[in-house]
Amino acid sequence: MILKALYDYYYRCSDLPRKGMELKEIGFLIVIDKDGHFLRFEDRRKDKKQAQTFLVKKHIGRTSALAANYLYDNSGYVFGYSDKGDVMAQYHTFKDNVSSIYEAHRDNNDIIAVYKFYQQEQAEILEQMQADPLWSDIVKNLSKKYSTFSFLIEGDTKIVAEKIELLDIEEETSSADQQVCIVSGKKGIVVETTTATMIPGSQATAKLVAFQVSSGYDSYGKSKGGNAPISEEAEFAYTTALNHMLRSDSRNKFLIGNRTFLFWASKDDEAGKQTEESIFNMFGFTDQEDDPNKNIEQVRKTFNAIYSGSLRTSLDDKFYILGLAPNSARIAVTYWSELPLKDFAARILRHFEDMEIADTRKEKKPYVGLRSILAAVTLGGKSSDATPNLPEAVIKSIFQGIPYPYTLFAGCIRRIRAEQNLNITRAAIIKAYLNRIDNQHKINVMLDDKNTNQGYLCGRLFAVLDKIQDEANNQHSIRERYMNSASSTPAAVFATILNLSYHHSDKLNDGRKVWFEKIKQEIVDKISSDGFPAHLDLQDQGRFFVGYYQQTQWFYTKKEEQTSEE
Repeated sequence: MILKALYDYYYRCSDLPRKGMELKEIGFLIVIDKDGHFLRFEDRRKDKKQAQTFLVKKHIGRTSALAANYLYDNSGYVFGYSDKGDVMAQYHTFKDNVSSIYEAHRDNNDIIAVYKFYQQEQAEILEQMQADPLWSDIVKNLSKKYSTFSFLIEGDTKIVAEKIELLDIEEETSSADQQVCIVSGKKGIVVETTTATMIPGSQATAKLVAFQVSSGYDSYGKSKGGNAPISEEAEFAYTTALNHMLRSDSRNKFLIGNRTFLFWASKDDEAGKQTEESIFNMFGFTDQEDDPNKNIEQVRKTFNAIYSGSLRTSLDDKFYILGLAPNSARIAVTYWSELPLKDFAARILRHFEDMEIADTRKEKKPYVGLRSILAAVTLGGKSSDATPNLPEAVIKSIFQGIPYPYTLFAGCIRRIRAEQNLNITRAAIIKAYLNRIDNQHKINVMLDDKNTNQGYLCGRLFAVLDKIQDEANNQHSIRERYMNSASSTPAAVFATILNLSYHHSDKLNDGRKVWFEKIKQEIVDKISSDGFPAHLDLQDQGRFFVGYYQQTQWFYTKKEEQTSEE
């Protein structure tokens, strides 16, 4: 299923490399003249993490055997230098490969220049290179992914490795050994091993599909790829698609800890494009560092359009999400989802609905982005400090429509207690968690005066007492001293703070005093005849904080109404 979805994605995209080629990051170019003399190094890095990509012949899948790539490779192969020991065998392998290409293209001026480069003494070439200003930087970064080298002829705009006339791409030919491919269903030549598709944290040779020898996977006299036949065409398609989405500037992936999540739509239409862009805006952390949730409202509009039908989709339109993790020499699949696009939109919209709560701020800022959620439950408000498994658990809750993780809810309560700070994001998280585990008693977006849950009522009443003190004395000592105990053991503290509120009320004018008294009485009338609860469990403590938050927001709304009436 996964391989077929990746295979289809390759043919969905019109701009991916054709069979036998790939886009390769090459960080440094060796500039030579037409006679093969070294002139200088040229830096093609974009920044410290990535470099320019070039369309070259697909790289060789190397194990312990020597094998040179086609006119590009690492420093050991290209000019015989490494900080890890003797690499002259690699250098001569690459040199022999250049000679073979030269024999097949004796009339090509570019390969003639490269061939002449290798007719010089390796020690002399290396001495010239070490005098280049870029040499020290090259040596420092030999272990980087982009530390790959190729040739550029002085005055040219294309590197030698991407010259199509030199590539000699072999087309698949008919063979008696062809088998039916398990991915495409077509007959083709079967691969023995598959191409590396490394992800962050994995080895450079890591693969999504790997075949072992003599480990219980061999059967009926077949080995390696013969047990699960994948054609060369299908293997190239799905690995190219995978590497395309894994590239450093991809907008079809996001990273959570050591997990890499890839996502794509089955069709390259408007709905598919907007869905992909929306998921990146929700979970990708590369854009809008100053305001990571800047585009969240547009995300909501996109999924509303898909779900309502104003952005046209069909029953065949699907959306895929693939979670990957490094695992020894392989890549482990940690998550896979395949849903009709409309159903996927419904799950995202449910997340928006669950996280929606009263917001009286003039400039309303969406808070449903993953980064905001994680930051709300960490010390210091840094999403990067979230516990290792929490981000992935939140994502799965959103994508699968299952309850949010208990650790998110508990972490939110813990931060409120520690900081005495109940902000909109934390209130939204508590509401969303409680609504998903209890469909029968859902909490509204706005204040619900019909809600008789004792924790919710205690929270509302506490907000009223806090507001009275604020208006009377312009301080919040009740909140600072009693909120934690009021939210867990109401019976122990409410008698005290109710008595305090009478003293605070005496400082208000008669009209305001009566108004607050009516609100208090409306809430107290719903409290159990047995009195305030002796103890609230953690869920009702959550309802306490939501009740407190919504009652506080209600006061702001009333103040705005009074101001507008005046």
